[in-house]
Amino acid sequence: MRIQKIHFLIAGAVLATGVLLGGGVRRSAAMFIQRVKGRKTVADRIDQFGPSARERLLPDFDRIGTAYPPDKVTLVGIKADRRLEVWVSDPPRFLKSYPILGSSGGPGPKLREGDRQVPEGLYRIESLNPNSMYHLSLRIDYPNRFDIAKGNLENRRNLGGDIMIHGKSSSVGCLAMGDPAIEELFILAAESGIENLSVILSPVDFRAEAYPDNLDGLPAWTPELYDAIRQEMLKLRQ
Repeated sequence: MRIQKIHFLIAGAVLATGVLLGGGVRRSAAMFIQRVKGRKTVADRIDQFGPSARERLLPDFDRIGTAYPPDKVTLVGIKADRRLEVWVSDPPRFLKSYPILGSSGGPGPKLREGDRQVPEGLYRIESLNPNSMYHLSLRIDYPNRFDIAKGNLENRRNLGGDIMIHGKSSSVGCLAMGDPAIEELFILAAESGIENLSVILSPVDFRAEAYPDNLDGLPAWTPELYDAIRQEMLKLRQ
């Protein structure tokens, strides 16, 4: 028991270091914590968290008259408002929103490893991590084709990666949602199928306002990106 306690104390220290130092350290930290905690599968996590997560989610589905699991899910992260919206079905219906408990950076797209920016753009969920050092996580497919194309145009090669929507309350470059919220999002993603999930990461709510106040210092192609984000967000109205 004492050895196990020491292992978890070390794991906590490794976790804190991973938050501060970024992608490579996060991967090493995750591998260490998996050794301490033991590996779980997505099915294991569905068995563990599914009943309680569904109990919290189903009243929202009943309220909007939509069957669970939905055939389509869109997550909308609005950086300025620190809010993650969940839209389901097609045509999309607003399900609920969660506060973003931890993130970093400011308006503007992610450009390189270590810039502490949360990406901005239109993304997919690449995979689910049932062994995240941040409880559970959904991996976003950053950099996507748009990010890579603009990086090549500007001769930027190290664009970064390992962008997650995860649990806990602190993060650098990702979205920390807290453990109860990520349990709901993880179960929703797993049972809807990640191929049916899309993610919009936006600096502001383009349904209610124009560009962020200050675009100084951002790439010349930023308006092109924001126009694409706006077009998708305008499809999502309550």
